[in-house]
Amino acid sequence: MPESITYSSGKNSTPSAAATGISATSGAASQAASLGGFREAVCLNAGRVYDSCSSKDCLEDLRVYMTAPCQALLDSCSSVRCRSVDVLHVAMDVDSVPFNNGYYSVDMTFYFLITLDASGTNGSGSACGSQTVEGIATFSKKVILFGSEGSVRSFKSGDCIPCALTSDAPTAQVQTVDPICLGLKLCDQPKPECGCESIPAELESLLGGPVVTQAARYLYVTVGLFSIVSLERQLEMMVPVYDFCIPEKECVSASAEDPCELFKKIRFPVNEFFPPKDCGCD
Repeated sequence: MPESITYSSGKNSTPSAAATGISATSGAASQAASLGGFREAVCLNAGRVYDSCSSKDCLEDLRVYMTAPCQALLDSCSSVRCRSVDVLHVAMDVDSVPFNNGYYSVDMTFYFLITLDASGTNGSGSACGSQTVEGIATFSKKVILFGSEGSVRSFKSGDCIPCALTSDAPTAQVQTVDPICLGLKLCDQPKPECGCESIPAELESLLGGPVVTQAARYLYVTVGLFSIVSLERQLEMMVPVYDFCIPEKECVSASAEDPCELFKKIRFPVNEFFPPKDCGCD
């Protein structure tokens, strides 16, 4: 499975908060008035983002795994075209980094749903219309971010009884926009693989059954992926309202022959992650 690892040099200089709950206090209005240039100050029980980074990854030659019926169509098709790529799920694991207090590694595995149009021939050899087939591709990535230190465990009304002790590690969050399909390769022989790809049964059920690993032909896709990774902790704080917080650093691990060169020229889609600031009432 392809893997990308990035190490962050430190925490962001400007902290930011992503509100998960707002609790108004009687003194909030008077404190806001004393802040001059700020529009308002609010009391938040929120996740403070301690560190974040943006990624622009060109993921080359990801193996597309399909169910047996879809693989049979692929084995007999004469051409295949990529219709869309969607992020089905991102599995994340947060672990502390030894000898680096406050730093955590975030291991992520992206699961992509690849939708394709396959065209082939019927039994008499004449061309028939295209059919839609779907498959799943995976990609693993690791980043190291600053998440501060803490030993507080929070409990809320409505929580279920946990099966294990809650962790005091920060919470990781990944945001993505729709990936871009940059290229396809249909091969008669498989590329060298580690054989460690594992697709959860819940995702296989979306395809209608388990995927197959052995095939007559093997499909590989190149995907362009924009993402933002952040580490946050739940805090109560009084904060002035500024603007959207956009990561200033990258956590990155051109031609028809090298689709990644084309992807590198595409600007990071900031507006896709943050709503427009204008009210649109003109």
